[in-house]
Formats: sequence, C-alpha cells, structure tokens
Amino acid sequence: MTPAIYRALVVEDDPSWQQILGEILADSNLEVDIASSVDEAVRALKSQPHRVAIVDLSLSPKDHNNVDGLRVLDAVRRLDPNCKAILLTGFATVEIAVTALTDYGAFTFLRKESFHRSQFRDTVSRILASAPQLTSAPVDSAPAKDVIERALVVEDDAGWRSILEELLTDTGFNVRACASFGDALGYLRREKFSLAVVDLSLDGVVSPAQNQNQEMDGYQLLASSYVNGIPIIVVSGVANAEEIENIYSRYPVSAYIEKQTFDRAAFRHAVEASRASHPTLSKLSALTEREREVLDLLAQGLTNKEIAEKLFITANTVKRHLKAIFEKLDVHTRSAATALATGG
Repeated sequence: MTPAIYRALVVEDDPSWQQILGEILADSNLEVDIASSVDEAVRALKSQPHRVAIVDLSLSPKDHNNVDGLRVLDAVRRLDPNCKAILLTGFATVEIAVTALTDYGAFTFLRKESFHRSQFRDTVSRILASAPQLTSAPVDSAPAKDVIERALVVEDDAGWRSILEELLTDTGFNVRACASFGDALGYLRREKFSLAVVDLSLDGVVSPAQNQNQEMDGYQLLASSYVNGIPIIVVSGVANAEEIENIYSRYPVSAYIEKQTFDRAAFRHAVEASRASHPTLSKLSALTEREREVLDLLAQGLTNKEIAEKLFITANTVKRHLKAIFEKLDVHTRSAATALATGG
C-alpha cells in the first residue's frame, strides 16, 4: 500500500529560509506549500489539509516587533486542527514563546540563531509519527487508557540523553526526551510529568558568567512556572560549588548530579527519593489523559456544564470522570481535588 502523502506549510517571508525549510520538508516526503503573509497562509490552510506548519513569528522584514506569526498560529488551530505548528523565529522572547505554546497551540518553537537541520528533522518526524485526531469519532465512545508515570529528559547531548532515558525506563517511567528549551516547554504544556531531568546547558554554554545577558536555557526551564510541583533532578557539567548552592536556593531542585562524577546507582537512588517525596504526583499520574483535562478545568473553577462544553462531551460524562478522579485521588469534594491538582 502506498503511504499517505502529507502536506507541509511554510509561512516565512525570507526566500532563503523558504528554500532551506522547503528542502528539508521535501526530504521528509512532504508536499510543501509556501506562504509569505497571513492572508496567503489562510488561503493555503483553507485549500488543503496540512500535517505540519512552520511559522515565522515576524512576517515583516522591516519591523522586528511584528508578530503576525501568532495570527497564523491562531488560523492553524481554527482551520486545520490536525496540523501541528512549529514557531521558528529570530526574535522570540521567552514570554512570546510561552504564549505561542499555551495560547496559540504551537507544538514547539525553534530559534533561527541556533537552528540545526537534524533537530528540525527530528521534530518533524515526531509530528509525522503521531496519529492525527479523527474528528469524526464520537468523543465519549473511546475508552481512555491509563497512563503510567512520565519523566521528561531535557538534554542536548545525544549520548547523555540515551543514558538517562534508559535508566528512567528501567525504573518504570514512560520517558519523553528532548534537546531544547522549546521542545521541553511544548511537552510540559501538553503532558503531565512526575519527574524532570534537566541539563543546565542546552546551548553549549558552560557557565552563566559566559552568558551574562541571557541565562542558559536550562536555567530558564527551572524558572518556568510549568515545572512547579514537579521533582527536578539536575544532571549537569556545571560543577562550581557556589553555583550549585545557588541553584538549590533559587530553584525547586530535588537532586543535583554532576556529570563528571556520574554514577548510575546514585542516579537511580535520586529518582526513587524524588518519587517518594512527592506522593501526590503518583496519584495524579494514575489519572487518564481525559480525567486530567477534566481536573485541570475543575481547578480553574468551571462547572460541570462548562467543562462539558470545553471538552465537547456530555455533562453526564463529566460526572463519570469526576467520580473516577475522586476515587483515584482518594478525595470526596471538588475543593479537595482542586487542592491536589494545584498543590494547594
């Protein structure tokens, strides 16, 4: 059987980047459409379904404050829900990147100044490997699958990434591994994790003193609100005692392991200690994806009717999910469930 041919959309006003991205996507057996503006992107989205869209933040070469790419992300979300968008930019601040991920549904974001073809190919491959949603399927009819504990590995060195993934898998985790700040934020937005293992230097910088105007990506990830409540193990080549003490004082780190003296048994012990110190996360990880979505909306103060409307399910289905949530969390009230969800 001939494999399905998917389409990719490149929304970029720079011809050089259009060519680079188009070539890489074509090598991935994608039919490529090119757009240079919001209007062109909207026309392309309306004319054909796409599996992936690469969107530049600024679509005006003379205006570095232009953020038309966010309008395109919004159009992708509305017009082509099965299309995963990657924000590619040379101007994005952390705040804009987080907005793209949380408010506009981007899959991840990549910086032009640190663009790597292999990383880009890997990101596209992950998108193509994930099954498109079947929007015609009845939402209530598909039984949800229980999920096991998930761990996130954020490490830009492929060798170390492989070692950490193997050790975490051996201890019973379902591991998501990535190499960049953007990918990590994307995973944290889409999924719930019981543990995060983070390298401080995701861009080749050895010490914050060498990058005074901007902290390393690993430090920015530790400071992100998305890791609140998640046990974090830092595995890093930064071995200065003063800096390590500073990290413990500033960030919610459960353990700090130096790469120079890395020991597999010590790492496993740190993982188990982090697990034991956060029993609530083990309870939350027992929830299905749909139950976690219901709990998140409950924690925002929504009523059963409002939750049903948000998730396109019936109010009775919401009640069934809440009953299962209360049993798994061993609580009896909405406020108690909310407290566990928010760490309150």
